[in-house]
Formats: sequence, C-alpha cells, structure tokens
Amino acid sequence: MRAGFPYLTYLVLAPLGAALVAAAVPKRLTWAVRATGVIGATLALGFAVTVLVLFKTTVAGYQLTAEHAWVRPLGISWSLGVDGISLFLVLLTVVLVPLGLYGAPERANEKGFIAWMLILEGGCLGAFLSTDVLVFFAFFELTLIPVYFLITGWGETRRRNEAATKFFIYTFVASAFMLVGIVALVAIHASQTGVTTFDLTALTHTHLSGAAGVLLFLAFTAAFVVKAPVFPFHTWSPDAYSESPASGAVLLGGVMAKLGTYGIIRFDLELFPHTVVSLAPIFLTLGVVGIVYGGVVAAVQRNWKRLIAYSSLAHMGFIVLGLFALSNEAVSGAVLQMVNHGVYTAGLFLLVAFLARRTGTIDVTRISGLQRYAPVLAGFFTLVMLASIGVPGLNGFVGEFLILTGTFLTHRWWAVVATTGVIIAAVYFLWAYQQAFHGRADVPALDAPDSDAPVLAAGGVGGGVRTDLGRAERMVLLPVVVAIVFLGVYPKPVLDRINPTVRQLVAHVELAGHTPAPVVGPPVGPASAAGVTK
Repeated sequence: MRAGFPYLTYLVLAPLGAALVAAAVPKRLTWAVRATGVIGATLALGFAVTVLVLFKTTVAGYQLTAEHAWVRPLGISWSLGVDGISLFLVLLTVVLVPLGLYGAPERANEKGFIAWMLILEGGCLGAFLSTDVLVFFAFFELTLIPVYFLITGWGETRRRNEAATKFFIYTFVASAFMLVGIVALVAIHASQTGVTTFDLTALTHTHLSGAAGVLLFLAFTAAFVVKAPVFPFHTWSPDAYSESPASGAVLLGGVMAKLGTYGIIRFDLELFPHTVVSLAPIFLTLGVVGIVYGGVVAAVQRNWKRLIAYSSLAHMGFIVLGLFALSNEAVSGAVLQMVNHGVYTAGLFLLVAFLARRTGTIDVTRISGLQRYAPVLAGFFTLVMLASIGVPGLNGFVGEFLILTGTFLTHRWWAVVATTGVIIAAVYFLWAYQQAFHGRADVPALDAPDSDAPVLAAGGVGGGVRTDLGRAERMVLLPVVVAIVFLGVYPKPVLDRINPTVRQLVAHVELAGHTPAPVVGPPVGPASAAGVTK
C-alpha cells in the first residue's frame, strides 16, 4: 500500500532534523534548545499517530511505503515501510523519547543531551522502518554513536567511560559480521539474477545452499543477539544500563534492545527460514538459559539498575523463546512482549531515577521504609513491578502467556522450564521492593525539623523539594501506567494489527521447513542449482 504523503520519511527525518537544529543553536539559548527538542519529539509523535490511524488492520504486508532510488547502480534505495511488527515498536519509540527527555532531564550541557537523544530516536525509527538492508544497517549502526556519548557525557560514575567503550566495541564488532553477510547475500543474489539490489523483499527470493544459509544466518544473528542482548552475549549490558543516565537507560532498555529481536524477525525469519527451522533448538535453549540465568543473577543484585538489566536479560529470553518456537501464538506473543517490555522497563528506570532523587542512592540495601514518606511513589512502583513480574491484568502477563502457550504447542519441554522464570522474577522484585519501601524508615520526613539526618529528597521534574512524587513526575508516569493497564486488560487492538503479519511470516517459515534441504552441486542446464527457493 502506498501513501500520497511520505509520512514515514518525515517521521524518521523529524527528530534527526531537530537534532541538527539543536546542535546549531548557541549554547546560551537554553530555551531555544529545549523548544527544538519539544518540536522534534512532538512532530515524530504526531506522524506516528497518523501512521497508526491510517494503518489497515487486515493487511499483512508493508503499508504507507516510501521508495526513492539513492545509489541506483548499486541498487540502494531510500525504502521505508511499516507492518504489524514494526508499527508498535515505532509508537513505543516516539512515546518513550519525550518521557526520557522530560522525565529525567540532564541540565549539564543540555544542548548536547537533547541532540543525542533526538539522533538516537531517529536512528531507532529508521531501523524499524527500513526495507532496504543497507539503509537498515546504517540506522542500526547510527544508534551506537548517541548511546556512547550519552553514557560518557552523562553517566553515573567514573566507570562510565569503560562501560561506554565496552558497549561500543561489542556491538560494533558484532555488526561488522552483519555487514559482511549483507554484502555476501547481495553478491549471491546478483550472481543468480543479474540484478544488484539491497531490497529486502527481493533478497528473500535468493537461492541459498545449506552451508551458505547457515553462515549468512550466523553473520546476521551475531549483530542481533549482541544488540538485544541474548545470553551469553549480554556481558556489556549490566555495565551500560547501570552507568547510563536515567533517560539513556529508558531508551537503551526500552527501545534500542528491541532492534536486536526485531532484526531476528525481519531478517533471519524472512531471509533464512530453512536455517531458522534447523537451528531453532539451539536458540530455544539459549532463550531458556537466559530466562533462568538472568533471574538468578538479578536476585543477588544490590544495584537497582543492574537488577533491571538482568531482569531484562530474562525477559529477552522469553522473547527469543517465542520467536524460535515458530507458532503463530508464540511469535505474536513475542512481538507484543517486545512492546510490553519496553513500556514497563522504561517505567522502572524512571522510577529508579525518581527514587534516587529522594535518597541519593540506587543501592537496594541502603534504602528502607520509603512507603511511609512516599506512598504515591510506592504505588506507582508496585504497579510497574507487578507488570514486570507478569501478574494477570497487566501487560507483562499477556505476552508471556502467549509465548509459553505457543511454545508448549511446538516445543513442550522448553516451555515447561521457561515457566520457572516467572517464579524467579517474583522473588527478586518482591525482595527488592520490600527492602526499599517497607521496613524501618531511614529517610526522614520533611516535616521533621528536629531530625539530625540529612534530607536527601530532591525535587520533581519542576524542581522544589518534596518527599513524594510531584505533579510533573506523576504526569510523566501516567502514559506508562495507562499502557500497562490497557495492554493487560484489552490487548486485542494491538494483536489485531500484529497477527496478519505474523501469520504470513510463520507460514513462510513453515513452508521452508517442509522444503527439502538445498543441495549443493554443479550447475544443471542453463541455471545454477545453488539451492531451493525459500
């Protein structure tokens, strides 16, 4: 489906253009920098909402496409499209960026902070919408730069440079394998058809031998499992999450991690379905190990951000489990869980930032009894925490339920073991919550002037000193709470838009699974039999 107005192009360019304007504004004009950030984020949100309104529920393929030749001799084009898989990841991005910008702002070098946040938004949107594999790679790599500078410039401790460097090296090296895979795939396609193209739809018809399919699958997947991250390629994430500023952590855990699992859906399942079927047990095992390992390690963390990082590793394990279970229910649940995980993870990072403003620490063992002085903060924290655990009626339950039921249909024992992750999540989150919000109150009330203890409770978004959440902080959390409850109680509108694309994708993979393995041999007749069409 084509649209007369290039909504997707403007959606991607709006934050990138605003970032360039913000970078050009003199540093002393703080009001102009902030206004530019507001305009860029608002325009992106407006275009995304328009795309949602125009999106046709029953269409499985790409909609509102935009395509313009870029480097014609090499077959590179500015090619964008949105389907049921990418639609809500785009909406997640445009909602979380304003929440990160204004829920946990950075006043030091505000110009640089806003510019990097907008560039990160544009990079994520471009990656989610690109249907040209080289353009996807460019946006996929673009996201590394703002994250690196957000960590080094506004990180939490002196270890921020080390964490940023580790993040960059891991993801950059892994992405190099994907670039090699892209070039090799395009070369194979060109040798078979005489046409050089980076168009994803065209490349799905490339004939691949069994060995070539495996090698190319591994090259692409190397970038995706590191970006997600997936066990055991996760070692960069606890440091990056804990050292990131709160706003950076919101986007790192809430949005950018989804680029990895999105890449598995968009490229691995579409380009290499036969290999996916063959290697699915390996990735199902990695997903289950990640669920259990992430939960166990989270249970011994004393730093709130590291706890959330390992919790995210466990939840990404659920998503990987759903993707490689290869049933309609499991894959739809995995796509929905990508959105759900982004919502409650962003909420957790924002709440940890608000908690740190009041206590001066994110060490779980150094906080106690906050519920007495901050009952509203405790209430928000309870709701978001329960969503992360997967309590019925909240959004975390729906995705995990679909993943486990869909996996049980095709890979029963992996689903059985994965259910232990739900129990472990309840253990570590409830322990940390009880430690911080219940027990003896170590934080003095602001109305106790005779207390000798220092008052560490700092103001809300709008400033001032208070113990509980201020009005602005509550407004920042409101969209998160609404999404958690709505998606938990009535996920049908989202699933109605996800399911057609997922059914088409699963049918594509199932067809490959029933196709004989490609045979490598000498050319037969005028055409070279390098494999079978997927």
